[in-house]
Amino acid sequence: MFSKGKKGSGYEGESSTPLKVAVPSIISTDMKIIGNVISEGEIQIDGQIEGDIKCNNLLVGEPASIKGEIVVDSIEVFGTIVGQIKANSVTLAKTAHVVGDILHELLAIEKGAFLGGHCKRMPDKQGNPDRISLVREAGNETAKEPVAPAPKEKGANST
Repeated sequence: MFSKGKKGSGYEGESSTPLKVAVPSIISTDMKIIGNVISEGEIQIDGQIEGDIKCNNLLVGEPASIKGEIVVDSIEVFGTIVGQIKANSVTLAKTAHVVGDILHELLAIEKGAFLGGHCKRMPDKQGNPDRISLVREAGNETAKEPVAPAPKEKGANST
């Protein structure tokens, strides 16, 4: 149960290098930033920002107001954003108010959220755009897919 030979907690696989665990950076309601914000971690914004934001994860609180471009991996919006959003995953809560375009891979919009702009799905990570789109015509659903011309058979006449 107890061992004199090992120092530390005694768990196997324990590393001498401590794990880097970063808490989210928080911009509170009484703070206003004029300028760009860049982080490799997570940011929670409840105050005001006039500038571009680049980070891994972003939480825009209900009292928050942002004017600028946002480039993130994941964003949850409860407040106000005026500017373009580029993100893999975007969630707009019912209290969200976004004026600007959204470029995304995944998009979720709750009932009641306001969006004044265009939504465009970005190609997946391999660079392949979505190949199939459904089109409704007169109550019928048909799948449209880019079609390459069929190869001609040998000896067939094309008249």
